[in-house]
Amino acid sequence: MIGRGLVTAVLVVALDQLSKAGIVALFAAYPPGHLVRLAPFFDLLLTRNRGISFGLFNNGDAANSLLFSVAAAVVIVVLIFWLKRVETRFLAVAIGLIIGGAAGNVIDRLIRGSVIDFLDFHLGSWHWPAFNVADSAICLGVAAMLLEGFVLRHTPPQAKGRGDSLS
Repeated sequence: MIGRGLVTAVLVVALDQLSKAGIVALFAAYPPGHLVRLAPFFDLLLTRNRGISFGLFNNGDAANSLLFSVAAAVVIVVLIFWLKRVETRFLAVAIGLIIGGAAGNVIDRLIRGSVIDFLDFHLGSWHWPAFNVADSAICLGVAAMLLEGFVLRHTPPQAKGRGDSLS
């Protein structure tokens, strides 16, 4: 299953980086703060997040960016080791989504010094924090892992052999 998970991760990274490059190119022609309204509840808006999820610790400190990149790299390594032991396709894809999303954001931090966020959903004046394809993949991967763990959980095979009974 490691192959399935890693292919998923590579596809997520490619889609994430292509979408970010497209957004950066699109907004190069506009003044800072410009947004593209796609629907009454959805805009494209170029933002640069130097912090972690939802803009926490977004103070522009380069040390934070390095710290968050190292932490994400450690998570990626742990997930790859976990992926080696996975026995279901569903969980392999879920872990691949998380690995790809984390890797996509690490690439941004290393190349751009910040993570490019651009998907801006809102209801009136209330805006959800802007996010990107990598963030979406991480959320979908975590949701799929929870679904697999709580709903699709397979019962482990029962031990067979002498000494296994309680009688």
